[in-house]
Amino acid sequence: MRSKTMEISGWGRYPRGVSRVVRPERMKEAVPPREGQVIARGQGRSYGQAAMSADGSVMLTERLNRFLDFDDRPGVLRAEAGSTIAEVLEAFVPRGWFPAVTPGTKFVSLGGCVAADVHGKNHHRVGTFGNHVEEIELVLADGQRKRCSPQQEKELFWATVGGMGLTGIITEIALRLIPIETASVIAQHHPARNLDESLELLEKREFDDEYTVAWLDCLARGESFGRSVLMRGHHAKISELPAEVKKPLEWESAQPRNIPASFPGWFLKPWGVSLFNRLYYFAQSKKKGPFVSSCEKFFYPLDRLGNWNRLYGRRGFVQYQCVVPSVHARRGLRLILEELARSGRASFLTVLKRFGAEGQGLLSFPTEGFTLTLDLPMTDSGLFPFLDRLDEIVLEHGGRIYLAKDARVKGETFRAMYPRFAEWQLIKAAVDLSNCFSSDLARLLAMGGAPT
Repeated sequence: MRSKTMEISGWGRYPRGVSRVVRPERMKEAVPPREGQVIARGQGRSYGQAAMSADGSVMLTERLNRFLDFDDRPGVLRAEAGSTIAEVLEAFVPRGWFPAVTPGTKFVSLGGCVAADVHGKNHHRVGTFGNHVEEIELVLADGQRKRCSPQQEKELFWATVGGMGLTGIITEIALRLIPIETASVIAQHHPARNLDESLELLEKREFDDEYTVAWLDCLARGESFGRSVLMRGHHAKISELPAEVKKPLEWESAQPRNIPASFPGWFLKPWGVSLFNRLYYFAQSKKKGPFVSSCEKFFYPLDRLGNWNRLYGRRGFVQYQCVVPSVHARRGLRLILEELARSGRASFLTVLKRFGAEGQGLLSFPTEGFTLTLDLPMTDSGLFPFLDRLDEIVLEHGGRIYLAKDARVKGETFRAMYPRFAEWQLIKAAVDLSNCFSSDLARLLAMGGAPT
């Protein structure tokens, strides 16, 4: 298989690195190298360096995207791991099926969804992506192809779900889909005046729905500190749509408006973000009654802007996502937002969600509590010390950060946040003693090698 050298980065465009990349065309070509290290890369949508490898090679799986089988009785799709959520939507929404869990972009591979054990707006109800995977095929370091599931090779399965691609190359996935009647969502917005009210709305039974998420104004001050707009919704039934809708399952993917080049550094200054936040808050707060939204608008609003990561300029950005257990959430999240205010930084996109119970993936990010996401541009050398301070707050309150988003957490902090790492490391060593599968993220956090 031919290889070439090219510069790559995560979706945050930080850091960048030069790697040797290979691109298999067929499943049989997806094999580990005889020497050196490799990491699989789907669509490159992890934000940091989880799918980068300056010292090894990167295997692009984008052409391993064939659907292999679909059983419509349980709704299980068997597909190659390079298949994307977008391809699943296009093929199966018109047939009345939808992924049980989807992240905020459809341009992700199914293999990447397993490796990061992604979550959606419905984690509080159905858990992570891995909860809906029936089986995977994994190519191990010795070339052996192994079938894993929650029943068969279950220790390896749960080490791979959320294992950041470090146990082997995921080549095939059997994924349960859920039945839907329409390609629309019944959505409703509810403004919250401050942080306490934002958390209360996410917890209240009467505001619960299949999907819930809150957009938060991180620059509001005084009595409005932590104000937000709760957005909730559920898949629309045919009876909930206007009578003029003749094709309720029609899936029309809108062409994104492409951002052709990197924006200048001043574009996302705090004053500009503050103005945007005010306008957005009042505009979204006005939507008091239920309304019909397309799935595309509800689940993937940023996908409507092609290359939206260019908004942050050539230097890129870091997406910081943490979860804080419910019992400490009010204090922990308030401290984080206060630190953000003191730093004079502005997050263009700030999202608050509620998580349900912790899953079985040994390194899966979600655990019971509230998760906060911040987008922070790479503007100065003080950003990483600032994020280290946020790490301290998260750790003090029993939380953790999301490896698929991060690009700078310290190894000792990561180990303190993920108590099942030692258990994961034993399984990793058992199937990959030579540490064949590695990435820049793994080297940063010393995730390879035998446990000490």
